[in-house]
Amino acid sequence: QVQLVESGGGLVQAGGSLRLSCAASGSGFRLNVMGWYRQAPGKQRELVAAIGAGVGTTYADSVKGRFTIARENAKNTVYLQMNSLKPEDTAVYYCNSGGAYSGSRYYTGAYWGQGTQVTVSS
Repeated sequence: QVQLVESGGGLVQAGGSLRLSCAASGSGFRLNVMGWYRQAPGKQRELVAAIGAGVGTTYADSVKGRFTIARENAKNTVYLQMNSLKPEDTAVYYCNSGGAYSGSRYYTGAYWGQGTQVTVSS
């Protein structure tokens, strides 16, 4: 069983920054393949960023150049650094594990965290 715990969300003004963390534990997960998703009210959950084995990363077009996904193996943690935040980035952010990463594409896994709220004010 895999447990994922997100943290780092909050309220920030447009143009500000936040760093989200996803701490993973349990057996059977691969920290080197993880994804961050977000879901805004009334919208479908969407992939924001993903990281594969090695140095492979993928980003949604809407966050390219502003968000960075990274992992710290020693802490079993994946981060999402979010800069130049916009009001449209407001959503609940979830990390995802158990998926696959191939050809710069992330395939959603079965494990989800509880989510962390990010609110960007204008």
